[in-house]
Amino acid sequence: MDIVLIVVGFLFCLLGIVGSFLPILPGPLTAWIGFLVLHLTKAVPMNWTFLGITLAVAIIVWVLDYVVPAMGTKRFGGTKYGAIGATLGLIVGIIAPIPLGIIIGPFVGAFIGEMLKVPDSGKALKAAFGSFLGFLAGTFIKFIVSLAFLVLYIMEVSSHWDRLF
Repeated sequence: MDIVLIVVGFLFCLLGIVGSFLPILPGPLTAWIGFLVLHLTKAVPMNWTFLGITLAVAIIVWVLDYVVPAMGTKRFGGTKYGAIGATLGLIVGIIAPIPLGIIIGPFVGAFIGEMLKVPDSGKALKAAFGSFLGFLAGTFIKFIVSLAFLVLYIMEVSSHWDRLF
């Protein structure tokens, strides 16, 4: 049963990395669930300090994911339309079979969103750039934390390897 839980926890960590790019799935929180599943095994002892610290980091990153793009948008004079457009552009960029759609989509979406609110293309472009930078910064933070969680997961499993087999 422990092997199944370890595999499931590992899959949650991988899903957390994928969730770093998908706006629907909270990446670090999903990866943290992998830690929780790992610590439910009999082979890995429950470490409340480790779980508490990693949960706090995951929650902080989850909150920052909403704050950082808004800060980038506001800093460059953007509106909520640009932030919503960036999110919708990301979804289209992931689904559309275009090269670099995950990068181009949020920028184009933010620009279109800003053009709906402010018909001045110069201001819309500047705001779209800010929204795009905020989105990239938030995604980068989520990716790094989720990747660190995966590395910590692997280290935790390898340190208790002798109890598993």
